[in-house]
Amino acid sequence: MIETIWRAIDDKGHLPIAASTIALEADLYRAGLTPFAAVQVMLALEKALEIEFPKSMLNRHSMASIDAILSCLRQLQAADTRLQAA
Repeated sequence: MIETIWRAIDDKGHLPIAASTIALEADLYRAGLTPFAAVQVMLALEKALEIEFPKSMLNRHSMASIDAILSCLRQLQAADTRLQAA
């Protein structure tokens, strides 16, 4: 999953450095991610992973770091697993 996140950031985030060189907890906005690019990263992740971020995750904090993105994706996977089990 981390490779998919790196690819989305590299393709849509327009950062001056490769996503794979950014610490997981580093602030992506301080690294140069703009709000518009954050939305583009989110859309790329939705397409690549065939998911949809709920409105509750459509905020600055969800894209603040690679760790934050991973956390959101794990929550979505857990919710999907629970729905499939029901």
